[in-house]
Amino acid sequence: MSKDMCVPCDDGILNIRVGAIIMKDGKILMVGNDRNNYLYSVGGRIKFGETAEEAIVREVFEETGVKMEVDRLGFVHENYFYGDDKVNFGKLVYEISFYFYMKVPNDFTPVSESFTEDHSREFLKWVLPDEDMKIYPEFFKTELNNPTDAVKHFINDER
Repeated sequence: MSKDMCVPCDDGILNIRVGAIIMKDGKILMVGNDRNNYLYSVGGRIKFGETAEEAIVREVFEETGVKMEVDRLGFVHENYFYGDDKVNFGKLVYEISFYFYMKVPNDFTPVSESFTEDHSREFLKWVLPDEDMKIYPEFFKTELNNPTDAVKHFINDER
């Protein structure tokens, strides 16, 4: 497969990514690492030549060790923010993300052996959507308590 869809654009970066909504017993599976004080969705960048659905199936497998099917698209998120890792620190990032509800097998037992782009070890954590902790995307806290069949569009702009 070819390169991630992460493209320099003027002084900033354009990211096109996917995220998984993996829910079980009212909790959502999130990812963290030792470098950050927040959790983020299972997922990552789409590679050139992949569809968003192909990318999320690949990313879920890479981050959990389990091959899952897509249930449906839930959210599209446009997000302007400043990077906080070694690779994009302080750079303006425009990220377009597609969040998919996944079909979670009854016997789902995730195993994390993944690393961030700057080689920090990642870990998986089950959380309640409204739990008092910082998670990204933030709209998971409200939207996943009462999911609908509609595809919702969110825009965040931290410029």
